Amino acid sequence: MEQAAVGFNHAKDKMAQDLKMIISDGEDLLKAAANASGEGLVAARAKFSKQVTNVKAKLADVSQPVIEGAGRADDYVKDNPWTAIGVAAIVGMLIGFLAAKR
Repeated sequence: MEQAAVGFNHAKDKMAQDLKMIISDGEDLLKAAANASGEGLVAARAKFSKQVTNVKAKLADVSQPVIEGAGRADDYVKDNPWTAIGVAAIVGMLIGFLAAKR
């Protein structure tokens, strides 16, 4: 479980870097469009499009473990509804107790 969290955090950091790169490439595309140079605009657009495609693929890869985990949680709740209700009630009471202390 901990290894999955570390992997998810690593993927999240990598995705944040990729999103920053997309923003940078978008700014380059805007600058190229402002200069209206045909070759520069085509190259910037191609680079930006490639980055968007890469980030979409990485987002799909990163979200897959989360979707699988949600499916396992859903299965657990369906198989053990009273346990899930009990845990939710205890967590709710604990939150209420802590909120009342303030």
